[in-house]
Amino acid sequence: MDHSSHFFRSSFGLAPLSELIDGYDGLLCDIWGVLHNGDAAFSDAVDALCKARASGCVVILITNAPRLSKDIYPRLARFGVPREAFDTVITSGDVTAQLIAKQPDVPLFHFGPERDQSVLEGLTNPIVDHPGAKLCLLTGPLDDTIETVDIYHGLLEQMHENAVEMICANPDLVVRSGNRMVICAGSIAQRYAQLGGKVSFAGKPEPAIYNEALRRAATLTGRDIPRSRLLAIGDGLLTDIKGAAKNGFDAYFVAGGIHAREFRDLDAQQVVNRIKNRFLGLNLVGVSDRLGWI
Repeated sequence: MDHSSHFFRSSFGLAPLSELIDGYDGLLCDIWGVLHNGDAAFSDAVDALCKARASGCVVILITNAPRLSKDIYPRLARFGVPREAFDTVITSGDVTAQLIAKQPDVPLFHFGPERDQSVLEGLTNPIVDHPGAKLCLLTGPLDDTIETVDIYHGLLEQMHENAVEMICANPDLVVRSGNRMVICAGSIAQRYAQLGGKVSFAGKPEPAIYNEALRRAATLTGRDIPRSRLLAIGDGLLTDIKGAAKNGFDAYFVAGGIHAREFRDLDAQQVVNRIKNRFLGLNLVGVSDRLGWI
């Protein structure tokens, strides 16, 4: 239930979560790569979130999963994440459904595996194949085993020729599944944008999912919580960390996730310096190879 490699824990001059928690009223915590690896939960991370909640913090799990949040609860339970570890879940699938609902009569093509079809629940759009579509719900590759988006190049060219607008329900480029990396919808959306296609991103690092998190935090606590009192935790530089910088949250970076190879030979201070140079204005308050309490 631990990460496959550990190179450092809490970092030079940056406090562990137990020492940071009094400065926050809530945590916006990523799921895949922080709480589990696609096979099993990380016990240290589960323990940290349980202790954070016990200290009075609201814990909101915020994920780029391209499914409705109702689908995430049983999945977390199967991986061994107890309900006591968090207050609520927000997915990019939730935000995607809200975006599509604003265009209720537009013919829609679902680009992704059948397991992601919960996003379509309650929508009134006609569901069509790609030649007849004007809107594309992109949730992921059709085949989880592929390592490149090249296989979809022809399809994406056809969609561009038909002026199909794409809504990407998972901006992640890749994810670690067990011991291997697999591409996500973000890689396909990136290629479509390179072809000149119009793409909207529903999840991190874009504002919509964070605005939903702020609304959810207010509902849970009965008061508005300032952004400065919410800590964003994640392992994705282009999603979690960029999202924190872009939307005004402090950040805690888990370096043992999808960027483990990139940072493996660096000490914690070198990791901090590299991230701060990349995201100017970011308030990075914690770095560790995995999320833990101490």
